[in-house]
Amino acid sequence: MAASAATLDFSRRADRAAYIDRRLAELYPQTPVPLDHTDAYTLLIAVLLSAQCTDKRVNLTTPALFRLASTPAQMVKLSVAQIDAIVRPCGLAPRKAEAIRGLSEILLERQGGEVPRTFAELEALPGVGHKTASVVMAQAFGVPAFPVDTHIHRLAQRWKLTNGRSVAQTEKDLKGLFPREHWNALHLRIIFYGREHCTAHACDGTVCEICRTLFPRRRRPVVTRK
Repeated sequence: MAASAATLDFSRRADRAAYIDRRLAELYPQTPVPLDHTDAYTLLIAVLLSAQCTDKRVNLTTPALFRLASTPAQMVKLSVAQIDAIVRPCGLAPRKAEAIRGLSEILLERQGGEVPRTFAELEALPGVGHKTASVVMAQAFGVPAFPVDTHIHRLAQRWKLTNGRSVAQTEKDLKGLFPREHWNALHLRIIFYGREHCTAHACDGTVCEICRTLFPRRRRPVVTRK
């Protein structure tokens, strides 16, 4: 008979990771992408807009944009000012508008209007960093990736899966702990859990179910490294 979580020793990172993997799969058997999209291009635009913006705000904003332009060919017919007028609620304007139009031009000129399927080509596009490229590779093309957002960076530290020295280090540590075939679903599950239970303010590493299970003797709040 399998031991209950209360009787398990979570002193090892590998054991904590295995429990987290199992528990999150139980809590979130389905892993829908939080950003509304219809293909790789609209996902790319939505992820770009989500930088320093909530998914909810992006999903309220993109329908108006995609009604006008849901392909690179349609997008380049709009001016930066027209794009900016729509996406401004997502913040960082007009930088995001310039990036959207700029990457659309590049996709037409160099990629036949298609979103490239490599990290290097994606990260070479305006406004597309490693996290955005990782989301597109994982969710549009099914390539194993582990995009690290603020929720994942925070929870990985609370669960002592990484030292939190940098987002890049957190990604490397998580990739080393979890099976490659779980990465794409697991990164979404951690985000879902971080938004619902282990939030920045409602939990400090001592409150939510997983924190209490892994660290029942923890009394001091965990200070998250940015």
